[in-house]
Amino acid sequence: MLEEPRKRMLLWVDAVGGFLVCLSPQAILGQALPACDVDIPLSADVSRRHAMIRRHADEYVIEPWHSVLLRGREVEQPEPLRDGDRITLGKSMQIEFTQPHALSATARLIFSSRHSTQPAADGVMLMSDSLILGPQGHNHIVCREWTRDVILFRRSDQLWCRSPGGIEVDGASFQDEAPIGPNSRIEGNDFSVALETL
Repeated sequence: MLEEPRKRMLLWVDAVGGFLVCLSPQAILGQALPACDVDIPLSADVSRRHAMIRRHADEYVIEPWHSVLLRGREVEQPEPLRDGDRITLGKSMQIEFTQPHALSATARLIFSSRHSTQPAADGVMLMSDSLILGPQGHNHIVCREWTRDVILFRRSDQLWCRSPGGIEVDGASFQDEAPIGPNSRIEGNDFSVALETL
């Protein structure tokens, strides 16, 4: 079930990296401090609650609460985000916003400066209805050594996994798709993925 406490998770992809996945339609970016209730905690010189990114249908908007540069200019009101946009929070936190897959509204945030999230992640996924991992360059998470795509998707109020051929979820075998839990391990012939709820 996608309950409020499960609005974020870490997705560990063997031999690829770790990714913070935000499941809610809005994500607050801010400083990584124990007292700060933010969705994307940043190890950077930014405000406690610096900005928010909201998804509505297939579009994203950034709402600045403190200094935000978008495409090189300062924004003071909510502004639509486009694939390939460069965002600067504060003086030096640089993020690239992309929507790499034409069939999914999920967006990816990649840090172009030396900053990161806390806990450290290789990127942030703002998950819409699906999150696609696999060998193609347009996938949300590129896994060059894989021979097929693995798709995490929402069905009603639960997360599911789909991949052609057999998959194993938490030790149980499934043909093409299976429901996944908050801390599931998903495995195939050439891939292994683990979820960790935050």
